[in-house]
Amino acid sequence: MSSMVDFSVLNVSTNEIPENERIPLLRDFYCRGVLKAEVEARDGKPAAASFTSHVLPEAQLLIGGLCGARVIRTKQLVADGDDSLALIVNRSGVLGISERGHDLRLHAGEAVLTSAEDVTTFERLSLGSCFSLRVPRRVLAPMIVDVDDAVMRVMLESSAGLRLLVDYAVTLVREKAFATPVLRQLGVGHLHDLLALVLGATGEARELAGRRGVKAARLQKAKVSIANNCWRQELSVASVAQELGVTPRYLQRLFEADGKTFSSFLIEQRVKRAHRMLREPGYAGRTVSSIAYDVGFGDLSYFNRCFRRTYNATPSDIRSGEMP
Repeated sequence: MSSMVDFSVLNVSTNEIPENERIPLLRDFYCRGVLKAEVEARDGKPAAASFTSHVLPEAQLLIGGLCGARVIRTKQLVADGDDSLALIVNRSGVLGISERGHDLRLHAGEAVLTSAEDVTTFERLSLGSCFSLRVPRRVLAPMIVDVDDAVMRVMLESSAGLRLLVDYAVTLVREKAFATPVLRQLGVGHLHDLLALVLGATGEARELAGRRGVKAARLQKAKVSIANNCWRQELSVASVAQELGVTPRYLQRLFEADGKTFSSFLIEQRVKRAHRMLREPGYAGRTVSSIAYDVGFGDLSYFNRCFRRTYNATPSDIRSGEMP
């Protein structure tokens, strides 16, 4: 895996591609966006795939699904010098992986670490999707005593560390955080930390990774939870902390380190939600007070004060189009 200084997103879908052109298309996609590998049809069935690859400095994320084909990292291709390690998380269906004398069948919710230095076969045994994070060996080697001990060891996605890693990566992709250079650098560093923890980082590496990666991922997960549930009047620091499996004080400290408070972020999300509703024609028949209560405010006067403080305008100004 080369050390890249830029960022790219590669998408592939076989939905409208003739069957005889799908295998060459997938082979080209893997070589440009994942790693050099052969792709061949499986059992004469038409190949079908839908993937998105985020190619980042020191990392590569692959999200999507494949059926009717196998992907092979052959002995000839292994000679290219790529020593990257990939965490493969099977999200649904059954995925077969053969490497280092092991023939694994990953079911939904199972994960394994693979190495580009070894001959490997990936074969989708039933329709499904997966997530993978690929990083250079040199990133993980200093953080783990013997990273090779982790290769081809089955892990469960339900474990706290792995669940946190997947949720954080998916959130970064969904929010297009990698498009911003500063966030891209921070995000990749946090992914490295979280992966090291999942694979068994020890000593100083574990402590450092915990301070950086885990805290960032938990804060991001808390923000997503708040944004998705801000309309609930009963939403509180205690309920979100319980969802994350941390104490309310720990969660408050995460927000304080980010320059906010839990309450200020919650109010910000509620006001933003109200702003969107006031501008949408579908809510034109709703009163301002109805919208205020729907987004989670229990007091109309307090809503009006928060709204004006945020947008320097009243809700009625926004609805009438007098203010942007």
